[in-house]
Amino acid sequence: MSTLFIQRLEKLPPEIWSKIIKIDELKGQWVSGVKLNPQILGRLKRSVLVTSTGASTRIEGAKLSDEDVEKLMRGISVQKIADRDKQEVKGYYELLQNVFEAWETIRFSEGTIKHFHKELLKYVEKDKLHRGDYKRTENKVHMIDTAGQSVGILFDTTPAYLTSKEMLELVEATQKAFKEKRFPALLIIGNFLVEFLLIHPFQDGNGRISRILTNLLLLQNGYEYTPYVSHEKLVEDNKADYYLALRKSQKTMRSKKADIVPWLDFFLTIVQSQTEMAIGLLSEENVEKIFSPKQVSVWKYLMSVEEAAPAEIAKNAKVARPTVNQVLGKLMRLKKIERIGLGRSTRYRKR
Repeated sequence: MSTLFIQRLEKLPPEIWSKIIKIDELKGQWVSGVKLNPQILGRLKRSVLVTSTGASTRIEGAKLSDEDVEKLMRGISVQKIADRDKQEVKGYYELLQNVFEAWETIRFSEGTIKHFHKELLKYVEKDKLHRGDYKRTENKVHMIDTAGQSVGILFDTTPAYLTSKEMLELVEATQKAFKEKRFPALLIIGNFLVEFLLIHPFQDGNGRISRILTNLLLLQNGYEYTPYVSHEKLVEDNKADYYLALRKSQKTMRSKKADIVPWLDFFLTIVQSQTEMAIGLLSEENVEKIFSPKQVSVWKYLMSVEEAAPAEIAKNAKVARPTVNQVLGKLMRLKKIERIGLGRSTRYRKR
């Protein structure tokens, strides 16, 4: 790990550390092993694929609405939309879907990043000559308005002739940081993203690739609710702050006084919102949407009485006693119910 990498992450203000602690406290509430309704989670994931694809491509100037994206992926013709927008949407959707399905077997490496770029642009005819390859000419980062037009240059990127060297160093430093666990994963991810976007290694598609990699790295570091709440949509909804944070940090990155704090503050704010929304899926009003039918039956019965014993729940909810015991354990871990008494006098009630 480079000295600059270590210095940058060691000199962070207390508010950055507080956000990381808060996010990881919330993450702990996404209870590992709680078997939520797989059909409902599948529907949530499909919805996020559409939302994330629409948001990530619109950040870069595409015009498709979420409804357009959904129609396109169902094979329905979308009129009055540029072919390139359709091609970019199809590439992003399929790549993100692959990340959601196979993240446990994907190795974070330069090869993976280049492969992602090739997959992202595989339908875009104009980009076929540089798919999966680092840039050969210089590029600049533009700020894009709601009409898809550039409203200014954010910063100058790494020269083409230095791109391979800087990407190798960045990926190796990031791999080493994950392995050593000296810093929280969220800091390592945030640092990687700001440096990746500063290098801007590809001729086109850098912003989209950075968001695909965000999903991958969050999943690989324990943030397993990532497919159920769209990170990209939160960035799109705060696009002005996104550009401002990038500009503030990246204009300092090549100086002796690099300031990564504006970017980390933005990135962690987005992740915290994403985490809070994921925990919101476990809230009372959403229980029926994400629990299995038997879990819902137990939950509904407990909501209708002051308190009840397991045998009473099994009889009235028409759920087998062993299943009731399993569901009660899960509801306890989710802090939806509490236990009163011990042994034969044990009863349960809503919290």
